[in-house]
Amino acid sequence: MFPRTILRLTGSGLRWVAVIGLLGVSLMLPAVVGDGFAISISERQLSAIEAKYTAAGRKRVSDWVQLVASAQGKSVPEKLVLVNDFFNQNTLWVSDFDHYGVADYWATPLEMLASGGGDCEDFSIGKYFTLLALRVPMNTLKITYVKAQNVDPIQRSHMVLTYYATPAAMPLVLDNLKPEIKPASERPDLAPVYSFNGQGLWLAKERASGKSIASGPSGISLWRDMMSRMGKEFE
Repeated sequence: MFPRTILRLTGSGLRWVAVIGLLGVSLMLPAVVGDGFAISISERQLSAIEAKYTAAGRKRVSDWVQLVASAQGKSVPEKLVLVNDFFNQNTLWVSDFDHYGVADYWATPLEMLASGGGDCEDFSIGKYFTLLALRVPMNTLKITYVKAQNVDPIQRSHMVLTYYATPAAMPLVLDNLKPEIKPASERPDLAPVYSFNGQGLWLAKERASGKSIASGPSGISLWRDMMSRMGKEFE
């Protein structure tokens, strides 16, 4: 059981520190982020999650916290597999309309894990922030909007998380439609349109130049809305 978990921003907004109360032990887990935010998961919030989503919701969140605490010493490839598998195996795909009653909603990782479901954006966002908490550098991670082929029409507009070992490397694709992590060269079914992270937003055709769109991710209203809820869930 996790008596208290705190994910808190410190300093100028460039460092995310996770303080995780695990059997009375506190761990400091730094990870660089771009936009300032703070998340605090308290016993009160865990109780609220359990009341709304039963003990299963609480367990998913507690297991997530344990994953962040236990995987710090793993290699980056191991972290990618652990995080990709965790979200793919513990949450189900569900449309925003069925889940939230709206056409489009980007959930925070806590909202997704508590409820046990989400769509492709939620999978990608959850994996992205979890890998940041595991100290995978932000500049290696991009949430990527793609057009998916050979899928149900409702899922053709799709998002995945991509990992770049180096800026010029062929990215690895972390996907909920096809759970095995593969290089983008082995995913001809995905046509990238744009990608973003906390540092910028890039059109696919201009990624090689390294030039991002001036507004960055803050120009995406759903991203702004999601970030504004971060740390306030289930208060």
